[in-house]
Amino acid sequence: MTKAIKLLTSLPPPQRQRLMTLAREVSFPEDTRIFEPGGVADRFWVIRSGAVSLDQRVNSLHRVTVAGLGAGDLLGWSWLFPPYQWDFGAEAFSPVRAYEFDAAAVLGLCEEDPRLGLTLVRGVAEILAHRLETTRGKLMEQYTMHRHSAL
Repeated sequence: MTKAIKLLTSLPPPQRQRLMTLAREVSFPEDTRIFEPGGVADRFWVIRSGAVSLDQRVNSLHRVTVAGLGAGDLLGWSWLFPPYQWDFGAEAFSPVRAYEFDAAAVLGLCEEDPRLGLTLVRGVAEILAHRLETTRGKLMEQYTMHRHSAL
């Protein structure tokens, strides 16, 4: 299994400092919807404190939590990939403080500094790989429990 990484600490200090020049401190009260599936993905966050749940809508009345995020975690990756729309929803599970980054500004910085861009994209890819493995494990667990209860 891949190791969980934190985006900011995965960047070498000079690249992290360049990226942080674009950071804006924000906060979300508990129970705030941060974004909805299908919304425009034009920013991302790195959580400083608090907890965020990522969810997927099952039907018009029900959402399923697919991941929980905390301090140091990346919130939002859809800003990197067309059609630049959120795949999941996100809600503040507790009061949250975060660094917010404007996607267009970060992408512009990555064009100016291709090394930073490659390091950033690799970091996001590692985070996604870890989350995919974790989700796969949870699905296998659910399948095994469901299969044994059906027998």
